[in-house]
Amino acid sequence: MTISADADEGAGGRGPQPRSLIVTLYGLYAREVGGWVSVSALIRLMAELGVDAPATRSAVSRLKRRGLLEARRVSGSAGYELSAEGRGVLDEGDQRIFGRSRAEVEDGWLLAVFSVPESERQQRHVLRSRLSWLGFGTAAPGVWIAPRHLYQETREVLDRYGLTGYVDLFEARHLAFGEVAQLVGSWWDLDGLRGLYEEFVGAFGAVLERRRDGRTDAESFAEYLRALTAWRRLPFLDPGLPPELLPEDWPGTRAAALFDELRERLAEPAHRFARSVIEAG
Repeated sequence: MTISADADEGAGGRGPQPRSLIVTLYGLYAREVGGWVSVSALIRLMAELGVDAPATRSAVSRLKRRGLLEARRVSGSAGYELSAEGRGVLDEGDQRIFGRSRAEVEDGWLLAVFSVPESERQQRHVLRSRLSWLGFGTAAPGVWIAPRHLYQETREVLDRYGLTGYVDLFEARHLAFGEVAQLVGSWWDLDGLRGLYEEFVGAFGAVLERRRDGRTDAESFAEYLRALTAWRRLPFLDPGLPPELLPEDWPGTRAAALFDELRERLAEPAHRFARSVIEAG
């Protein structure tokens, strides 16, 4: 459940933007009730996240212009539902976010070799963005690399976005010259990813220590929505490298364990609160 343009989500600092929170909300709760949420329910839920009605309406308008939400009235009530594109984007992210997988060294590598004519520079930008969001690193100009287990997802995404005519995919193994554990540091920005994981742990580790008992459903909703919104981009930026190729004391392991515990503790009461508000309209 992710949208690449929502790269403004932050684990801390200024926090996630309203449109990112809305995407998370629709991904978690709207699909199970048909994809539609009334404006009044959306404003009520966003208020729990500290977002006022004007900011919510502005964010919804931007998502509508991007083709992710569509306006529709149900029983006389104004609301917004997921578009077909919006559903596809959210469905695409579910497995990566909630069913994370990590490669093994023996799996080998996936190479994407591409060439895009200068006259189609926009397609080049889209292709690079898609590969980056899939978790690819850059091995050389026009040659991107990822763990082999990302093949099927890569093929489906490239096909969905009409990019298969620009790319060839190869299965590869590293045979000689250089240590792979050192090479991955040049293929991916592991220092940057480390910082994002540490930011997530710093921002949300304290949530587990606050109000371990007596947390209301509304509080659980707000904390879980913020945590998931901050988390949901990280599994896409992380290619799922084998543990032995990662730096020692890799914070991604701690961050994943923290997210799993937050989900276990907060998801059920958060769902209970959101469902009650959505059903009340």
